Amino acid sequence: MMLRYLTAGAALAAMVAVGPVTAKPIVIKFSHVVAENTPKGQMASKFKDLVAERLQGKVEVEVYPNSQLFGDNRVLEAILLGDVQMSAPSLSKFKRYTKKLQLFDLPFLFSDMAAAERFQKSPAGVKLLSSMNKKGLMGLGYLHNGMKQLSASEPLRVPGDARNLKFRIQSSDVLAAQFKAVHAVPLKKPFSEAFTLLQTRAIDGQENTWSNIYSKKFFEVQPYITESNHGLLDYMVVTSTEFWMDLPQDVRVEVQKALDEAIVFGNQVAAEKSIADRQKIIDSGRSEVIEFTPKQLGMWKKVMKPVWKKFEGEIGKELIEAARRSNK
Repeated sequence: MMLRYLTAGAALAAMVAVGPVTAKPIVIKFSHVVAENTPKGQMASKFKDLVAERLQGKVEVEVYPNSQLFGDNRVLEAILLGDVQMSAPSLSKFKRYTKKLQLFDLPFLFSDMAAAERFQKSPAGVKLLSSMNKKGLMGLGYLHNGMKQLSASEPLRVPGDARNLKFRIQSSDVLAAQFKAVHAVPLKKPFSEAFTLLQTRAIDGQENTWSNIYSKKFFEVQPYITESNHGLLDYMVVTSTEFWMDLPQDVRVEVQKALDEAIVFGNQVAAEKSIADRQKIIDSGRSEVIEFTPKQLGMWKKVMKPVWKKFEGEIGKELIEAARRSNK
């Protein structure tokens, strides 16, 4: 009996000497596919810093850029499996989980980035963040890249100029229909292959934002860039519903605040880079930047407008109308 008391006393003394066990921080693995100096990369880094500052010891964010863990085609499955906790794929990547986000691929839907942001902040736009909840994914915010431009081996001024040209697109049925509307040939290819395909003339053109056209050096192998502003390239920051709801409420609130601030920062970076990179491309003299006349712009809008009707049943007529009303 005395030996048992002595053993118990020794164990208690050891616990006191060591001190209370410190809980391990919650780890958020943030996986994305671009470089750290891009708007998305800078947003993720800002988010990591803000969480470290405000939730030190409670939450730790690990950022994995450049597809170090997963590409956009696999990352959503990885989130559902708990292999990563956050990512920010382009809005074109979510068709498997909801068809409503195809809205953002409709050509000439938004007149500019301000219109896109007005819609994303509207009740209809905010509601889309939860459109995949039943599939286990939760949207936490929208992140901008910018408006898309057309680049090609031939000058594109009127829709007929695109006939029979091959364009790399994201894996999106809406974008495929957009190019078919001008009798072009859309090819769904990974973003990482686009430069080589353009350089070797395996394809004739592509659509992208000014920052992507500059950072990926597309302008060096594409003699013409048409400033079309015909589409939107944005992202949605997502997590799994299970992971998010399992976070302690006070932690969840602070993580969301940090993410909101990081997104504002990233969107400002995107806006500044869009202007600066456009000018860098012009100054390089490698590509001729073509601007539409009002008549030419009207021709492109008219020929692509039927794409809206084609996907109205999947997206929803009311949702398309709500997005259209965001334009001024």
